[in-house]
Amino acid sequence: MDNKKGYLSTFLNGIITENPTLVLFLGMCPTLAVTTGVVNGIGMGLSTTAVLVCSNIVISLLRKFIPDKIRIASFIVIIAGFVTIVQMLLNAYVPALSSSLGIYIPLIVVNCIILGRAEAFASKNSVGKSAFDGLGMGLGFTCALVLIAAIREILGAGTFAGIPLFGDSFQPVSIMILPPGAFLTLGVLLAIINVIGAKIKNKKKDTDTEKEGI
Repeated sequence: MDNKKGYLSTFLNGIITENPTLVLFLGMCPTLAVTTGVVNGIGMGLSTTAVLVCSNIVISLLRKFIPDKIRIASFIVIIAGFVTIVQMLLNAYVPALSSSLGIYIPLIVVNCIILGRAEAFASKNSVGKSAFDGLGMGLGFTCALVLIAAIREILGAGTFAGIPLFGDSFQPVSIMILPPGAFLTLGVLLAIINVIGAKIKNKKKDTDTEKEGI
């Protein structure tokens, strides 16, 4: 039971508590660059998730055999191997998506989310926990990408995953699918999250104060 709770906590940590994009502010380059459409966001997010899970598992398995002095170099080699596999699969089965994501697929190798989890978690924890950590972080990253992409695509093109949502009278806000739109969307989302987080903390603080008074 304790193991299940530990795995669930590790999984949810990446999605909510330490969301790599909306809380830790990691992986900002692909977040701002590929979120012009929901399909791109899903493709980038799931590709990163696959690499995260696989690299975390392998690094956890080999953590006792990798010399400390070359651990970072070893992690990069392992990550690069899985990125190459993902890139080849995308080229083979979804070439349009691969072309749309372009250079950002190979750049997963140096994505600080993946290397950070390898160093901070996978190299110090069991295979099971490392797998759940990679899955949670990857899905948290994917959710953030899809959220940002959905806002930008709906406002900037009037579509969702390429499906038209409005009639011919809709006037798209073109700036939303341009680079400034990415910064604007991310900034507004972070502001909303911070306001909600502050209200939750204040409410919890008031509740604790009331309990102490009782």
